[in-house]
Amino acid sequence: MFTRKIGIDLGTANTVVFVPNTGFIVNEPTFVAINRSDNSVLAVGHEAKEMIGRTPDDIIAYRPLKDGVIAEYYVTKAMIQYFINKATGRFNIFKPDVVISTPAGITPTERRAVLNAAREGGAKQAYIVKEPILAALGAGIPINSSSGNMIINIGGGTSEVAVISLGSIVAWSSVRVAGNKFDAAIIDYVKKKYGILIGEQSAEIAKIEIGAVLPSKNKLEFQVKGRDTVFGMPKDVVINSNEIAEALNPHLVEITNYIRNVFNQTPPELVADIIEKGIMLSGGGSQLRFLDEFFSRALGVRVYLAEEPLLCVAKGTGIILKHLDVYKRTLLNKR
Repeated sequence: MFTRKIGIDLGTANTVVFVPNTGFIVNEPTFVAINRSDNSVLAVGHEAKEMIGRTPDDIIAYRPLKDGVIAEYYVTKAMIQYFINKATGRFNIFKPDVVISTPAGITPTERRAVLNAAREGGAKQAYIVKEPILAALGAGIPINSSSGNMIINIGGGTSEVAVISLGSIVAWSSVRVAGNKFDAAIIDYVKKKYGILIGEQSAEIAKIEIGAVLPSKNKLEFQVKGRDTVFGMPKDVVINSNEIAEALNPHLVEITNYIRNVFNQTPPELVADIIEKGIMLSGGGSQLRFLDEFFSRALGVRVYLAEEPLLCVAKGTGIILKHLDVYKRTLLNKR
């Protein structure tokens, strides 16, 4: 495979790689397993995530990104290299141009770290685009129109709210409350209510299988297994979707407050546009049942879930790559 262009949605929880004319090549957890003795990378993606809680002391599996930015440079570089090689083939003689997503609030230092990691990981040229822009593009929002559009992108590490008009972000806010915090809330809830300590993966699976944000008569149930916090013995319990909604409510209220703050920053004309058209939801964390209805009730504005919300940012990189020469002059940050 001779690939000259690659789009990477470098998320805290998942990384999605898009190649023009081919589609989605990679959709894997943003996890790396390393050997502590020599810092060598043992596994990336699905394989590394499977090692969580199952490794000896000298091997650790963890996320190299925190809240959407690089926490461990060397490990992130190795992970980017792995994903580029997977997309292009290890023996591809051409280094690809790479478009990478970053949070809207990334600092200049964090931006340079991403660009350097991409170049050292095998990119010929690296460009970064803010996630709300990419998510909006991937969700089919006409970002270059003079009308105001709001998008709520809920990822693994951060939730970002942005109002976009004429190809730029007019107002935005970011809160470090998203999928990972949702998992932690479920762990804490089960521990307090049932006296069982469950792992991150168990909480994530429960969230995916029965996760909801509003109570329902037709509640879903799921069995979680863990360790009794009193006796230390294996124990399981059946939890339901209404309990998940109760556990997540404080976090969703916090996100809602940030959305209100963005409305307060937005010019009235653009607010009127948003009220007329509604708000778009994207990101892996947006797939919780009834989340669109939750925000609609809280904000008094219609809210819609994008098609394939987990893939919106990666789709946006594909649109950028298709018109790279145009976006180089307008949207891209190149260093």
